[in-house]
Order: sequence, then C-alpha cells, then structure tokens
Amino acid sequence: MQDWSDGYVADIEYNHGFYRELAPAHLSFASLTQGFRTPSPERALNYCELGCGQGVSMNILAAANPHISFYATDFNPGQITSASRLAEDAGLSNLHFYDAAFDEFEHEPSLPRSFDIISLHGIYSWISAENRAHIVRFLQKKLKPGGLVYISYNTLPGWAVSMPLRQLLVDHATKSTGPITTRIDKALSYAQDFNSVGTDYFSKNDLVIERLKKMAPMPRNYLAHEYFNKDWTPFYFSQVADELAGAKLSFLASAHVLDQVDMVNLTGEQQKFLASEPDPLRRQSLRDYIVNQQFRRDIFVKGGEKFNLADSRAAWLDHRFTLVKRREDVPLTSNSRLGEVTLNKDVYDPILDGFSNGPATIREILKNKQIEEFGWQKLQQALAVLVGAGDLQPCLTTKNEKKRRESAKLMNRTLIDRSEGGTDISFLASPVTGSGVAVNRIEQLFLNARIKGMKTPSDWAASTWEKLDSQGHKLKLEGKTLENPDDNLTELNRQAKEFEEKTLPVLSTLQVI
Repeated sequence: MQDWSDGYVADIEYNHGFYRELAPAHLSFASLTQGFRTPSPERALNYCELGCGQGVSMNILAAANPHISFYATDFNPGQITSASRLAEDAGLSNLHFYDAAFDEFEHEPSLPRSFDIISLHGIYSWISAENRAHIVRFLQKKLKPGGLVYISYNTLPGWAVSMPLRQLLVDHATKSTGPITTRIDKALSYAQDFNSVGTDYFSKNDLVIERLKKMAPMPRNYLAHEYFNKDWTPFYFSQVADELAGAKLSFLASAHVLDQVDMVNLTGEQQKFLASEPDPLRRQSLRDYIVNQQFRRDIFVKGGEKFNLADSRAAWLDHRFTLVKRREDVPLTSNSRLGEVTLNKDVYDPILDGFSNGPATIREILKNKQIEEFGWQKLQQALAVLVGAGDLQPCLTTKNEKKRRESAKLMNRTLIDRSEGGTDISFLASPVTGSGVAVNRIEQLFLNARIKGMKTPSDWAASTWEKLDSQGHKLKLEGKTLENPDDNLTELNRQAKEFEEKTLPVLSTLQVI
C-alpha cells in the first residue's frame, strides 16, 4: 500500500504556531506599501490555507474575522481532528477543515468556486515536485483575479552552506531505528561528534557550527518537520516565481514588511547597485545574495491592480493601526541585517504618541502638524518599520467590531480553559487587529485566575503555581529548573506583577480580554 504521508514526517505533531503574516489585514497592508489594491479584509472573503498543520492560525483568524469564510486542509488526519475540535469548542461556523491531499483538494465539492486569499506557510520547500505541481494547478483554478497568495519557503543562497549538514543528519536518522525524536537526538549527537574530530567542512563554515549549536535545544517536533522530511528543497526566488507564473501569478511584495525597508537592511552602495537593475524580479534575486537570504515570506497576486496616487493616499489615510505593546516599551531601535539601527527620535516619538491612546487612523494622527511636516514618504517608511518590527499592527475598522469581539471572546475563553489542562497554544485572538496576540501559557493561567474573580497578582501567582505543581511542572529561570516551590512562587509573583503592569493594558486595548 502506498505511504499516505508521501515521505512527509507524520509520526510527530507539528508545533502549535500562529503566523501573523497570514492575517488578511496584514496582507492588505503589506500590499498597500507597494501601491497595490487587494481584497479588503473588511469584506466577506473566501480564504484558503494549504497545509494548515495544527490549524492554530486558521482558528484564531476565523475567530477574529467572523465575516470571512476559511477553508483549510492538511494531509495529516490527526492534526485536522485536533484543529476541528478547537473550532467546534469555540463555536466557529466560518471555518472548515479537510484532511485531503493537494491533488484531491481541488476536486472537493464543498469548496467555494474561488478564493480571494490562498496561503501556504512552511509547505513549498518540504514537498515533492509532483505536489508542488498540484498546488500550482490549485492556485490556477481556484484563485480569483486580483486574489493574493502568501507563500513562504527556504531560500538560496542563504541555505547553500548548510545543505550538507542537513544531508548528514538525514542520512544518519534514516539508518537509525526508533521514534523520530530518538533518531533526531542520535543524528545531532553524531554530527557534533563528527565536528569534534576536525573536518574542513565545519572548521571553514562557522555558520554551520552555529546552526548545529542552535538546533540542540530546539523542540524535536519543529526539527522533524524542518529538516527530516524526505523532500526538502531550498529555492532561488526566481525558481518559485517561475513555477507560480504557471498559475498566472506575479510577485507583489514581501509579507515581512521590514524586508521592504532598504534603510535598515542595505548600505547606500548596495541600494545604488540594486537600483541600477531595471528588472524588478532580478532585483529580488540580487537582494537575496546581498543579505544571504535563508527564508522568504512572499505575496504573489493574480492580476494585480495598482492604486492611482489619489486613491493610494486615501487608502493610507484611512488605514487604522494600533500598538501591540505599551508606548513606553517600544524601543527606538530596529534590529536588522545592518545591526541595531537607532531610529530618529524626532520622527518616531510623535508617531508613537499618536497611537498611545489606542487604535487610530493615519488621518487622525496627522492632526499633529509635526507629523504632517515629516512628508509622506518619511511617514510611510516609519510605519513600515514599526509594523515590520512587530510594535505596531494594522487594524480592521470599527464596523462589525461587536461581532468580532463576541467571536474572539469565545475562542479566547476556550484557549484559556485549555491552558489549565496543559495545552500550550501561546496565542489569543484580537478582534481589533483581526489577528493573533502572543500570550503564553503562564499568562493565560493568570487570565484564568482573573476570570474566576481573583483580583491581585499574588492571587494569580498562587493559583497558577497550584495548577502547575499538581501537574508536576516547574518554571525555568536563566536555563535552570526551579526545584524549590518557594522559588517557583517567587518567580510567578514577579511575572504576575509584570503581567498586570505591562501586558493587561495592551490586551485590553486589543480587546483580547
């Protein structure tokens, strides 16, 4: 009988991650920065994810965007069972999961005729050429004209030097026996031993040694899916662009907005060199060489429509944003390829102040004449830097916010309840951004104590420690497990006070609580 997994790791679950680049509001903003008119996240869109893994992103997005219909598939029925149960527990009626392979999914009769957005996160580099062809055919048949595709993949030349390391690990794991986690442990140990005897490959490639060191503490489910599938193909950007051209798609923008800001990524000489290349696709390829790109998060469009200048300005003016951390916690620095870049205080302080009281449109913050005097280009660049750094997020409008708030509340209560039992989905839904917010398990346990009527941080800490202790869990501090109960409670009290001071106000603004 043919292996249903088709060489993809199926005997260990994928991680429970949420990826903000998949959010319709984020995709819309990333497209706007390049002057493109794309499907409005306010509309009743049809959204599809191919290869949804545990379905966390789709569940949170469906809860935060109840006006959008979501459809998602993954070949692993165990993951789909888990994802579907979460959707059912949270009362979602706008989310539909399938355990269909890519070649089957295009024939699924319950799918809508076409989609406005199709996303593929962490799929394209980890499947066979045959399955990539199935995906391209699905995109060609199912994406609406004007529709967006989000696709992420491992990239060359950044992966070139580490490809032999991956092959070494896979070869050893293939010849080992036992569960995949055991085989991964053995493969890592083998590679470390091999390095210690002295090999030119390791000694002349410091980046490989650093990668091997970083892999050691990583979760084994992540390593299994990242490195140990049968199919594993890093691509040059031009190769992906050529394949997607078969579905009538053209490159629009990087969904990682900070990648669009040359100021924090490229020297003046590098910018000048790229500007001399007239072909925009070739510029992307050359840029990957300059930054030694290892992973791309791209947006492609089927028949993209550019804004005219007047409409583009109007779209920017009406765009709404919110801070996702306290105003005083936003650093005036940006970490990038060029290192830590200090941001201009005279520019960024007034902009950040404009969002300090909650979500606001660009039109609203421009009431500050100081911001208006910056000029349009400088303002747009500053917003892209703040969004790219994760300090600021695009928002939906207040239209239908009550419905979004009710839907997100049910999802968040479901996730918080599950945290009591040990489930670690470290995200909640925001009806303001239409996206997810990082809230780890400890913080969710604090929220649960608060929901139950406990009013002080010390009460939250005590309740949380009671739950953790009963499950045999202990905290770690600076890499060391806290064995003493008093030490655990002391650390939880510290975290609870910080949670009350720094996190709760933000969660309130984002209407997560």
